[in-house]
Amino acid sequence: MASPNYQIFEQAMRLQKQIVCSYGGYRRELCSIVLGHTRDEEKALTYQFGGESKSGLPTSGEWRCLWLAKVSDAQLRDGPWLAGSSHSQPQGCVEEVDLDINPSSPYQPKRRIPF
Repeated sequence: MASPNYQIFEQAMRLQKQIVCSYGGYRRELCSIVLGHTRDEEKALTYQFGGESKSGLPTSGEWRCLWLAKVSDAQLRDGPWLAGSSHSQPQGCVEEVDLDINPSSPYQPKRRIPF
């Protein structure tokens, strides 16, 4: 059974909603792009466009890999769907991809998001 955080990240993908949460002690504003598991733990590849992080955040945003067990206070909110201008490297965050917002995903997700 999926955790509450997994369910929120999945709902955000299906509804194309932004997520506001805490991770690593920092407030994050992000969009969930890829969702699944690595070594049987829930993970998400996200695009962080606002908030804070330990390493700082470029004004254009940055890709972030999150362990969902470390996410707290996750909430959905309305706002533009942001996924960065490019993703030039294959993602290595999520080993077993369950959902990918990209309809032509190269990762063979287990489930698809109908648009």
